[in-house]
Amino acid sequence: MPTGRLPKGDGKAIIFSAPSGAGKSTLVSKLMASPHLNLGFSVSATTRDIRGEEVQGESYYFISQSDFDNYIKQNEFVEWEEVYPGLSYGTLCSEVERLWANGLTPIFDVDVIGGQTLKSVFGDSALAIFVMPPSLEVLETRLRHRGTDSEESIIKRISKASRELDAAQKFDVTIRNNDIETASAQTQTIVTKFLSK
Repeated sequence: MPTGRLPKGDGKAIIFSAPSGAGKSTLVSKLMASPHLNLGFSVSATTRDIRGEEVQGESYYFISQSDFDNYIKQNEFVEWEEVYPGLSYGTLCSEVERLWANGLTPIFDVDVIGGQTLKSVFGDSALAIFVMPPSLEVLETRLRHRGTDSEESIIKRISKASRELDAAQKFDVTIRNNDIETASAQTQTIVTKFLSK
């Protein structure tokens, strides 16, 4: 995954990565509901179409491929990736800088490659958490039940997930999400400890 420049500022970061459907977004939402942690969600930029009840600037910054390419040329991304042909995601430096300027610790909800890249950029200033699904079968069931993906998309995501599981050892911590409440309690403890250092 290509990297851009380091954001201006000096703060910590929390990175959540997992195969699609492992529960990372739910865990991030639960952490964001803890005001004492002073976390700010880092909104990623993407070239994909907006879905359902997503909100521009809250769920993602939905931008054209042309705008995305211009941000790359202007070195405005911390990291970016073409996840699938014609489908790109990236973390804007300005987003991280905005959160730090507001006294918040950015929390990232990114794919596995994005998580590895962000960890390499931020080093020890970041806590990288890998969310492990109970199994690929459970992951497939979760993807089917959420009802946002086509059959073709589910097949691609499961194939990608089988490769991504091998990356867990490259993260600081792995949380196995067998039960969302247990996984949430574990992440609360781990993140609180990291931020108190």
